[in-house]
Amino acid sequence: MDKRTNGESEKTMRKIAIYGKGGIGKSTTVSNLAVVLSLRGSKVMVIGCDPKADSTKLLLGGKRIKTVLQALEEKEDELTLEDIVYEGYHGVLCVESGGPTPGLGCAGRGVVTALEHLEGLNAYEVYRPDIVFYDVLGDVVCGGFTMPIRKGFAKEVYVISSAEMMALYAADNIAQAIRNFGSRGYAKLSGLIHISRNIDNEDEIVARAAREIGTQVIGKLSRSKTVQDADQQQKTVHELFPDSQIVKEYQAIASALLKS
Repeated sequence: MDKRTNGESEKTMRKIAIYGKGGIGKSTTVSNLAVVLSLRGSKVMVIGCDPKADSTKLLLGGKRIKTVLQALEEKEDELTLEDIVYEGYHGVLCVESGGPTPGLGCAGRGVVTALEHLEGLNAYEVYRPDIVFYDVLGDVVCGGFTMPIRKGFAKEVYVISSAEMMALYAADNIAQAIRNFGSRGYAKLSGLIHISRNIDNEDEIVARAAREIGTQVIGKLSRSKTVQDADQQQKTVHELFPDSQIVKEYQAIASALLKS
């Protein structure tokens, strides 16, 4: 973890990579967890590491922000943090790496470029977040998409999974990638977040998968129409339905993250 001094106080920044297959609800989960933690007093930054560049849209009321790659193309060496860091709901800081035109270039390269430029512009020192979430596509574990768990960018990894085969397959791929980096002192797999699909024996299936890849289930999110309603309005559930049951579930997972 990174320790930085501000006067006489010392502060620890949590850098957490959240992986999951496309369509699993990863970005929705990250956005809602970010709001819960922000409401508890943490300064939170969400870095979208997906070429679709839609990781932060719920935090921004549906607004699509300029990606790091787009800003670089326009400004090159004159790029500033103000060009790529936006403030979302309840002060959550939002960044999108972006990606190349489909069929032209490597999508993972956008992640590499974005993280290198954020670091080069001293984003973490300037904004001093308590928690940084890297929201990362988990379908393809190529070099670019593993960038957040290499070179000290993220120290903790959580995988969002259901009991469906492809979601569990993606979780296993991420676990294997982390094991391959383990000897180099990179990130560790800290747990699975179970998203319910109302499948028979799903709790047992996900728990068994967690044991097989050497981790634990830190919490479960119900299949919720409230989440779907909030997504359709392009906002987080805490903003629209603060007293809902699903908010309590996000709060429980946020507490588990803080305790780990």
